[in-house]
Amino acid sequence: MNNRENTLRALRRDKPERVPFDFSLCPSLLERFQLETGQTDYMKYFDFPFRYVELQPTTKKTDYSGYYSNLPANARPLSWNPEWGVMSTPCDTAHFEHMLSPMTNIDSVDEIMSYPFPDLAENYRWEGVKEQVAEMINNDLIAVAFMQMTLFEISWYLRGIENFLIDMLINEDLCVALLDRVTKLRCEMARRYAKAGVDILMLGDDVSTQETMMIAKPMWQKYLKGRLEEVIRSAKEVNPEILIFYHGDGNLQDIIPDLIEIGVDILNPIQPECMDPVEIKRQYGNKISFWGTIGTQTTMPFGTPKDVKAACQRMIQTVGRDGGLLLAPTHLLEPEVPWENIKAFIEAVQEYGVY
Repeated sequence: MNNRENTLRALRRDKPERVPFDFSLCPSLLERFQLETGQTDYMKYFDFPFRYVELQPTTKKTDYSGYYSNLPANARPLSWNPEWGVMSTPCDTAHFEHMLSPMTNIDSVDEIMSYPFPDLAENYRWEGVKEQVAEMINNDLIAVAFMQMTLFEISWYLRGIENFLIDMLINEDLCVALLDRVTKLRCEMARRYAKAGVDILMLGDDVSTQETMMIAKPMWQKYLKGRLEEVIRSAKEVNPEILIFYHGDGNLQDIIPDLIEIGVDILNPIQPECMDPVEIKRQYGNKISFWGTIGTQTTMPFGTPKDVKAACQRMIQTVGRDGGLLLAPTHLLEPEVPWENIKAFIEAVQEYGVY
């Protein structure tokens, strides 16, 4: 069974031969990887089963400074998502940034409608995407399109978290106008990714805290469920076989049935600090697959290599039973994670990951 067949069978709960896996490294751990291995591409080095499709860089030049008052001298575009006009200032801790929101002072629908959204739907951005996908498939890799921060998160990045939550309660016209603009763009992107032939479309919004939903479930259903369904439908109408991945940190158990209902195929990251992956598998494992389950707040940074191996073994043998699991840490591996624990994760997959 080749890599593509095994990974797709795992994510479709169709008795794969082995558990697929991945992880993401923060900048300091990437430096450690390079020092330890002499290599630069850890996805290739560790033989991850997928690669990410990338759009052409934008040629659009937009000056967002007029949307800010008293912009700090050290402000810069948000490093990991620079196109939307969200700015940031450096943080004292590692690679983190403080976000600055361009729509903080907006108070009318007209201002939202005239905001210079990124040109992610323009034809030139999509040149070569179909060829990227074909090359990945030819190289026995899964083609993945990243479109997380899909609706809720990018909206509050633009508006500011407090403003956007208040809008949901008392400024419905502003909330709806912003969400509708974002949804329209995301639907077009979803259609184009599906047309290009990607295997997995990664969507997601952090709508939960460690304990429960960040916003009340009825409010999530009112503002976000239907719009998320539109995005998913836009992709699946073009390619019914595309797998829809949904990322949501924290405890989102309240909306798992809703996510299944609207077409989500893969749930990520299933944080063991606030949800029991084995119980989630028991309840929903016949309807949805799982990507994650290994704690990045507990096991990976603070466990021993033996703890890491034990956690991986348990997840493979329970959540991964009959497929339905891509084993991974539940978030980016941060500087506190010992290199020995990353090695233990790989060793555990090799030792226990064959069904």
